[in-house]
Amino acid sequence: MSVSPSARVYIILVGDALTLAIVTLFGFASHGTLDTAGSRMLTTFLPLMVAWLLVAPHLRVFDAAMAVDAHQLWRPFWAMVLAAPMAAWLRGAWLDAPILPVFVLVLGGIAALAILVWRGVFWFVVSRVVRQHG
Repeated sequence: MSVSPSARVYIILVGDALTLAIVTLFGFASHGTLDTAGSRMLTTFLPLMVAWLLVAPHLRVFDAAMAVDAHQLWRPFWAMVLAAPMAAWLRGAWLDAPILPVFVLVLGGIAALAILVWRGVFWFVVSRVVRQHG
């Protein structure tokens, strides 16, 4: 069984979205507002996802060949670092609220680490499948 390039891209996109959803849930949980947040979580998740989808392609993070190269794991990490200020700006514009620099730093740091972990797991699993099935 091999993982085709188109399947890799689909898995990557779904995994990225789930990772950013988990980051959003973690943020609300860390503030003790997860149980009452409801649809307010979209005010963080959607800007984060939009910023990610706008910035990430420029660093080629959805390239199927690069996603299985351990030397390219820096790409999604830095793409998220670059996407975080845009996500914070989109969120601030949506909520008509100020953008706190500490929010940008925390959001960017946590999301970048989460994406790095997810992409590292993806690389590990796919590289093992490729090795086992040639």
